[in-house]
Amino acid sequence: ALGDVISALADKEGHVPYRNSKLTHLLQPCLGGNAKALMLINLSPAAASFQETLCTLRFAAKVSSCDIGTAQKSSRVSFN
Repeated sequence: ALGDVISALADKEGHVPYRNSKLTHLLQPCLGGNAKALMLINLSPAAASFQETLCTLRFAAKVSSCDIGTAQKSSRVSFN
C-alpha cells in the first residue's frame, strides 16, 4: 500500500490511495504536499531471511526511482 501511494504521488495521479491501509492513512499529511520523507530499510545477512531481504531491496529500488518533488519550507504548521 505504501508503494502504491508513493507511485501515485510520483505519477501525479488524480487519486492517491491513502485509505488502502491504516499506515498510509496515518501518514497522509507526511507524504503529500510539502512534506519530506526518508525511507530506511533493515536487511538481514541470515540465509533464512533471503526472500524478505530481496523483497525489501526491490521495494526500496521502486521507491527510490520515484520523484515526488522538492519539499518547501513552511513557516506555518497546522495539525488537522
